Amino acid sequence: MTLPERSKTKQPLLNNTLKLFMFAMVLANIAGNMYGSLLPLYLKDLNASVVQVGLFFTLARIIPLALQILGGWISDTLGRLRSIAFGSFAGVFSYIGLVLAPTWQWVLVGEGLGAMTRSLVGPSFSAFIAEQSAEETRARVFGITTTIFMVTIVLGPPLGGWLAGAYGFKLMLICSGSLYTVATIIRIGMARVAARQTEGKPDKLSIVGLRAKLGGVAVLALAGGVVTWILITDGVRDIAFSMSFTLMPLYLEDIGGMTIQQIGLLNSVYGIFHMITTIPAGWLADKKGERVAIVLGFLLESATMLVILQVNSFAGYALAWALFGFGDGLMSPAYQSLISKAVPERLRGTAFGFLHSSLGLFSLPAPAIGGQLWERFGPRTPFTLTAIVAFVTTIPAWLKFKLSKNDKVLAVQEATSKG
Repeated sequence: MTLPERSKTKQPLLNNTLKLFMFAMVLANIAGNMYGSLLPLYLKDLNASVVQVGLFFTLARIIPLALQILGGWISDTLGRLRSIAFGSFAGVFSYIGLVLAPTWQWVLVGEGLGAMTRSLVGPSFSAFIAEQSAEETRARVFGITTTIFMVTIVLGPPLGGWLAGAYGFKLMLICSGSLYTVATIIRIGMARVAARQTEGKPDKLSIVGLRAKLGGVAVLALAGGVVTWILITDGVRDIAFSMSFTLMPLYLEDIGGMTIQQIGLLNSVYGIFHMITTIPAGWLADKKGERVAIVLGFLLESATMLVILQVNSFAGYALAWALFGFGDGLMSPAYQSLISKAVPERLRGTAFGFLHSSLGLFSLPAPAIGGQLWERFGPRTPFTLTAIVAFVTTIPAWLKFKLSKNDKVLAVQEATSKG
């Protein structure tokens, strides 16, 4: 084959299906980010105290624990796009609950439906991208899709902050819900096309099938390999970050003196620096190994927390959010690539759901603990603990986040087993 012929047959990293998939994902998550980073302030606007905000996020985490695993199983069984369409339909109703909530306790109803949405969409997202990419370029594909996805954080928070500051939270939520509805229509259309093509013959949902897939994931989780150490390390980190970041908007407003609009802009700064990092981070992970990018990200996140504790101006917080964007941007494609390589295709949805549920179980009481630490020992205490944990977890990440021969053999065995 001549060089011109080879160039003609070379496939782009993102096919047309993946491009449309990402377009709908961007619309939906611009909507989610319009209110997500401001949710603690919305609760405060509904007369919730700092301790009650911590309690709210602890209660809101209970629902997704089982739903994440079920969502992953539904994704593996019925298909990625079907699962996302079902979840998006529930998401439309979650916005109705958020808008109509008269008190902070009623916001839990909307968040309950939102948890159903995230449980069905989340596990399918990474699994679908993995299946649309080749293994040798997978981290780069995740890098590109993550960069596209980060448009949602660049645009969503400042737009939400401006609308909430100028017109109130209720109108902001109505605008957010309208944008999400458009994304849902696109997703339903994609699912209908897939039902006639790639997802035309889904498996039947059954307890036997669920048990088989959970058994396969459990084998990977308990084998002592990469999946085991991801579960342990991320569990510890999720506890630490949940203690502080659920309270971050309150810290920025009460301690940092930031306005709602400035808080939205900080999230945009994070998104911009995340975007410019993920594509080179994907290349780094493909060429040098996922653990290199992940460890560098851990170190930058630790530095971020230290900066947050030292600054008291918008410029200082912007620097911290830029560092955090760099750190997350380095980690994101490497994490998704590593997990997708360690888990066979037939288990990916269930595995992503299992990992998210396990992390949620570990960190379930963390927001409430963070609120108590804030009240008893001062607002900086939960953030200091987070900085320490972020640094310490670089050690197991460097030593264990590398696919061994046993990991590859185990993945092949689970891929060829029944269920």
